[in-house]
Amino acid sequence: MIKKIALFWEKEDEAVVCLTCEKRCGILPGKTGFCKTRENIDGKLYTLIYGEISSISVNPIEKKPFFHFYPGTKALTIGSWSCNFNCPWCQNYGISKYPQNIGKGEYLSPERFIELMVIHNCQGTSISFNEPTLLLEYSIDIFRLAKQRGYYNTFVTNGYMTTESLKALKDAGLDAMNIDVKGDKGVVKEYCGADVEKVWQNAIESKKYGIWIELTTLIIPDINDTKEQIGEIAQRIKKELGDETPWHVTGYYPAYKFDTSPTTSRQLESARNIGIEKGLKYVYVGNVPGNKYENTYCPKCSQLLIERFGFDIIENKLKASKDKCPNCRYKINIIL
Repeated sequence: MIKKIALFWEKEDEAVVCLTCEKRCGILPGKTGFCKTRENIDGKLYTLIYGEISSISVNPIEKKPFFHFYPGTKALTIGSWSCNFNCPWCQNYGISKYPQNIGKGEYLSPERFIELMVIHNCQGTSISFNEPTLLLEYSIDIFRLAKQRGYYNTFVTNGYMTTESLKALKDAGLDAMNIDVKGDKGVVKEYCGADVEKVWQNAIESKKYGIWIELTTLIIPDINDTKEQIGEIAQRIKKELGDETPWHVTGYYPAYKFDTSPTTSRQLESARNIGIEKGLKYVYVGNVPGNKYENTYCPKCSQLLIERFGFDIIENKLKASKDKCPNCRYKINIIL
């Protein structure tokens, strides 16, 4: 275990207040905060997971999911341990709900991370699997190195970092975030132990910074799947982030403490249709390989532009026409 002093914290009597995420834990000497990844050691805050990797793989960028950000490229993806949310349906609970495994991962230096990107012919980085904000200090070091070599940098996150953390990530070279909007205010407070307004604030601020934003909502039966709940999220995306912001409505499967039946394709398509009816131009169905709504269509003429199967691109007609529909020349909001 490598203990490295954390970037953002302040003293408060005997405690230190962690300013990494919006939990803002007050941590007494010898103790850790909610996520167990930061410890007060002699009046200073240290991260316990710098470079400690629980999972690493080469992923298509579509798996994040990013559908409008360098489609068809590969990102070297890593995660560590723990999370700052409570979600009882966690789909990645094997690492995010096991802070007791801190110290049992494999250390990977930022320099070695970049070497692996070259070896595996990746075009970018992705901090993912568990909540990447907990790997803040390590992510910043990786992003700086990656930028020097012309790679892109991405986060797949619940969007609960502080303003200080978000700005530091931006300054280090964060290019894109997929932010998980887990539901409305009540759902996020009851099941995740968080304030969804802070998630929206970070999404809005990120867009102002020029960070590419896509959103994901895991549709969970009887939790966040009503027409009103889905419509509210869609309306906020349009109003606060713009109608061209890609939104992924993805299928839930029973996991961790939840045994509710899986989301059906019909439920996901219904959610997608609500998004379109509310004025969004790019709404995708996720976790259902072969569904026609994992493809990208022109919002103006409905021409099939990017055909996908799961995380694979079958055909990308925008390659030749750049960012314009080859049929009607409508400009598609995409980075190629």
